[in-house]
Amino acid sequence: MAEMTIKRFSVLSVGKMQSLLMGIIGLIIGVIYGLIFIFVGAAFTAIGSRSDAPNLGGVPSIVLGILAMILFPIGYAILGFIVGCIWALVYNAAAGMVGGIKFELESVGPDYAAPPAPHQWVPQ
Repeated sequence: MAEMTIKRFSVLSVGKMQSLLMGIIGLIIGVIYGLIFIFVGAAFTAIGSRSDAPNLGGVPSIVLGILAMILFPIGYAILGFIVGCIWALVYNAAAGMVGGIKFELESVGPDYAAPPAPHQWVPQ
């Protein structure tokens, strides 16, 4: 086992990774909310279409659902990048004072074996 310490993180690296992860979460949440808004808007439009008067009942809700699917991932990714960079800076400052996070690594593969001795090449 080897004990190691995380002394510092690359701020942009953490920001990019956090941006990607939060963008994926924003996509999932945006699709869920978007589908809910679209289904509710479609239901209101269907209920309102029984009369002869033109009715936009659920159209704003449908538009809001589509915008949620587009804007949630973008917003989450931007905020994820900003928060990731801030947390990396805070960690780097704290690790400078405290010393970082210590952890142990354990090898899961076979132990190292020396390579076989080289063979002498003999021409035929």
